[in-house]
Amino acid sequence: MSNTAAESTEVVVIGGGQAGVAMSEHLDQRGVDHIVLERDRIAEAWRSRRWDSLVANGPAWHDRFPTQEFAHTDPDGFATKEQVAEYFQTLVEAKNLPVRTGVTATSVTENAGSRGFRVTTDAGAIDADYVVAATGPFQTPRLPDIIPAEAGLTQIHSNSYKNPEQLDEGGVLVVGAGSSGVQIAAEIQRSGRPVHLAVGPHDRPPRAYRNRDFCWWLGVLGKWDMATPPAGAEHVTIAVSGAQGGHTVDFRDLADSGITLLGRANAYSDGKLHIGADLQRNIARGDESYLSLLREADEYIERNGLDLPPEPEAHEFGPEPDCVSDPILELDLAAVGIRTVIWATGFGVDYSWLEVPGVLDARGYPVQQRGVTPVPGMYFLGLPWLSRRGSSFIWGVWHDAKYLADQIGIQRMYRDYAPVTSPLAAAAS
Repeated sequence: MSNTAAESTEVVVIGGGQAGVAMSEHLDQRGVDHIVLERDRIAEAWRSRRWDSLVANGPAWHDRFPTQEFAHTDPDGFATKEQVAEYFQTLVEAKNLPVRTGVTATSVTENAGSRGFRVTTDAGAIDADYVVAATGPFQTPRLPDIIPAEAGLTQIHSNSYKNPEQLDEGGVLVVGAGSSGVQIAAEIQRSGRPVHLAVGPHDRPPRAYRNRDFCWWLGVLGKWDMATPPAGAEHVTIAVSGAQGGHTVDFRDLADSGITLLGRANAYSDGKLHIGADLQRNIARGDESYLSLLREADEYIERNGLDLPPEPEAHEFGPEPDCVSDPILELDLAAVGIRTVIWATGFGVDYSWLEVPGVLDARGYPVQQRGVTPVPGMYFLGLPWLSRRGSSFIWGVWHDAKYLADQIGIQRMYRDYAPVTSPLAAAAS
């Protein structure tokens, strides 16, 4: 350990997004001395690492902390990314939470010969008994090594996409059919550009059914609290949208609007994209996840005697588009005018600054159970499926933060324990 004088606190939280703010709120409520370090601004990912028209995928009544409502959003509406960032900024200011912006944590190491950790930053060192890594799951954009740079196409990740006006003239290929991919593809198509969309395996819930949003249905059906994803669905994306007031994503509608659907993008050679023969299967799987939720909702309504309006038309699908029944398996990108590829292919994590042995596996992913690591005092927060399906959502991370604050409280109790010798015990000795 360096001999350089360091500031001291009980807890350092690294990351000032929704996870870091949630952790700070719970620590503040318990009177625990702590510091939150954020290299940019509060909720920076919402401010600058999303496209311009993004809105939350959950309604404002649900996608929030229990302690604060959205000030300028209808409860059943979908907050814009600016409103989400303002929400967290307002919460930090109202509660005077100790968030330091513009400070980058460069390393975390265990203190040798004493308890706790040394957090080294570009503004000095901080010693802490406990460290919470709350940098979230969206750290390193995943760009598949499929189309080489010499192909002459503009290739960007979805986190760099802002609006159609930034793109080169010509057609666009969007790879990835989760929430980001389908919303970006639809927006670009509405701008008048030809769009191809590569669709992989996905879940496709209804936006709403029988006068209740799907967030409500997942709640009453106990699906938000699922501890692990279904077998084989660990990395399956979810196609849902709050855009334009919220609507159910249906790939038939996207095809009808003029978007050409493709299967998974597998390889590239001689100017041609080689595509998997899985499009029909992927859409059928998404349809089944959709219908399964409708069936469970119907059963719940009947079992509980709820007076919610029937919606039989929600169970009906339109005709299968030609691009699905007769899929394209090889696409000459130049021949169809594609000049830009947007990879909506998710993110990886980057904990290169975390130099604590035993908390990362060989792939660099956290070793944890509900955010608690094998190294006492080291925690993770904000990751998908940290404790439940809802862990990476705004409301879910708040509940995960509460659990970790409780765990820190338990460890503080042990740390502060001092034996008290009673007069009876003293006489016996």
